[in-house]
Amino acid sequence: MNIQQPPQASGFMAGEGLQHYPSFAALIEATRPVLPYYALHPARFREAARRFLGMFPGTTMYAVKANPALNVLDQIYQAGIRHFDTASLAEIELIRGRYPDAVCHFMAPVRIPGEAGAAVRQHGITDFVVDCDPELDKLLSETEGGKGLRIFVRVATPLGGAMLELSSKFGTTPANAGRLLKRIASAGAKPALTFHVGSQCLSPFTYAQAVELARRAVTAGGVEITALDCGGGFPSTYIGNDAPPYHWYFDTVREAIADFPMAKGADVYAEPGRALCAEGCTLVARVILRRDDQLFLNDGIYGSFDELAVPAWTADYPRSVYCFGPNGRVRERRGELKPFKIFGPTCDTLDVLPRPLQLPQTIQQDDYIVFETMGAYSIALRTGFNGFYPNDWAIIDGE
Repeated sequence: MNIQQPPQASGFMAGEGLQHYPSFAALIEATRPVLPYYALHPARFREAARRFLGMFPGTTMYAVKANPALNVLDQIYQAGIRHFDTASLAEIELIRGRYPDAVCHFMAPVRIPGEAGAAVRQHGITDFVVDCDPELDKLLSETEGGKGLRIFVRVATPLGGAMLELSSKFGTTPANAGRLLKRIASAGAKPALTFHVGSQCLSPFTYAQAVELARRAVTAGGVEITALDCGGGFPSTYIGNDAPPYHWYFDTVREAIADFPMAKGADVYAEPGRALCAEGCTLVARVILRRDDQLFLNDGIYGSFDELAVPAWTADYPRSVYCFGPNGRVRERRGELKPFKIFGPTCDTLDVLPRPLQLPQTIQQDDYIVFETMGAYSIALRTGFNGFYPNDWAIIDGE
């Protein structure tokens, strides 16, 4: 349960080759971008990693699915993260190919047939997750009976507190988890437990409740577990989402696992995605048309705004508007706000944000809207639909 220590800095340089700017205004003034820009904030990545590496009572692994863009992964690696929650063979190959010293954990409860065996043979992966007998059978058959593996059983945690639940798809009951733990131990593998409380969890106490469900699984199984993975769900800060301080989450986990029944020296993990990448990325989007109270942007639902289309998602991104002044310099546009309907650039009527955005009523075509806290899932879920695929990057050293 020792707190993870940040590794020593290496010669690896994140963002090498990207242009640096002191501010959003400087980026816009210098490039006058027609296509969307992703701006990286190295200081924010370092701060996010520092929170977990310095305060979480265990080892932090980054959930690659939250943002697998190389420019983002480089920032997270440079910030000191060396463990990665990888959910497919492709993600493992991505991480191991770019960071040879990284440790990958194959934490998907359901895998494509053959991927577990390939992960073991080609990459030496030893951590896997199951939540049912068929998946355990498949894992054992592909890995010569599971010898030398550490197999985590995922417990379902339908507890509330998170904006996006995950337990309707993955996880099992504590009683069944206990039975699976017995099977794993009998096979000669190392039994372990994991859970995931859901994405953007705004209740630290939910983690204590989840640990209690894991405790019941240990009791039901009667075997000594070798690791406990507390999953992800740690939130980021959005408009309309007042997330509690991170230390509340870490203190809650620390207290909940203080007397947890597991082997001496057992590993404790967290697998944050959003909490490590959301604040480190900003989207600079351009207004390509104003039509009364409707705005068309050069990015939309099929690009960076997919998460806004999720029915349960009520959060919004901090934003500001920039325009060119009469002197040709970029300034922030201020003034009274009004609601605007926002369309993306594609030829699909579904390419519209689900609710209006409050923006200065004087906003015009060719103004720029800067959306902050855009690092999680938005970039991961962008598509190339209709030929639009945002992929221009820069680094903001200030702000």
